[in-house]
Amino acid sequence: MGAAGSGRRMRALARAELTLLGRNRGAVVTALLVPLALPFTVRPAVDQLDLKAEGLNIGVVTLTAAIGFSFLFAVYTSLVGAYVARREELVLKRLRTGELDDAEILAGTALPAVCVGLAQAVVLAVGCAVLLHPGAPKAPYLTVLGILAGLVLSAAFAALTASVTRTVESAQVTAMPLVLVSMMGSGIAIPAQILPDRIAAVCELLPLSPAIRLVQGGWTGRLSAYEALGAVATALAWSVVAVFAVRRWFRWEPRR
Repeated sequence: MGAAGSGRRMRALARAELTLLGRNRGAVVTALLVPLALPFTVRPAVDQLDLKAEGLNIGVVTLTAAIGFSFLFAVYTSLVGAYVARREELVLKRLRTGELDDAEILAGTALPAVCVGLAQAVVLAVGCAVLLHPGAPKAPYLTVLGILAGLVLSAAFAALTASVTRTVESAQVTAMPLVLVSMMGSGIAIPAQILPDRIAAVCELLPLSPAIRLVQGGWTGRLSAYEALGAVATALAWSVVAVFAVRRWFRWEPRR
């Protein structure tokens, strides 16, 4: 009964959040169109790389980039703005006085963005498979695991970023460091395989790197069991850190 009641409350909150998201045209454009357009802006640079030497092709690289951009824009940046807006409008404070507990409030608020990100990932995977011929995924379970890990990590870090964001207007600024670092170092805009070994070893530890690695490795089949377990362990470690930090530092009161 408790689990059923929790699910019902979260669904009601998610429906309300989805309605609010639909009224924010800027957020809708960022969440829906940016991840679809950005992968093709980096294609001219990717075309200059020797992808075959790394077991890659333009289809796999574009697909990986598209899914990574979905993590960053459909989920992460849109949720940072949503959390900050609901906090400053006292919505989160009022919700805490009701039946919802803190985890349900955060999860229910995140659910629409996470569902949008998941739907985009599926559409992009099918679209890239049809248009760019990346080949069939060699280990699809790793790609699925990577997508789920990326969605969870993006939502968790959105809540953490919102805790240090003062206003809705500054949300894009506070979200930018993780966006840029992930684009350049996690294998989204630039395949990790072409980075120098020392830099690549450091970049593997970035928050979204394990998710991107699993997505790409599941498609190419060039990820060993040891490497896959390492990526999963890194993703779990970042998830634990993010959840702990959110529980410790997330702000429910407006920042004045």
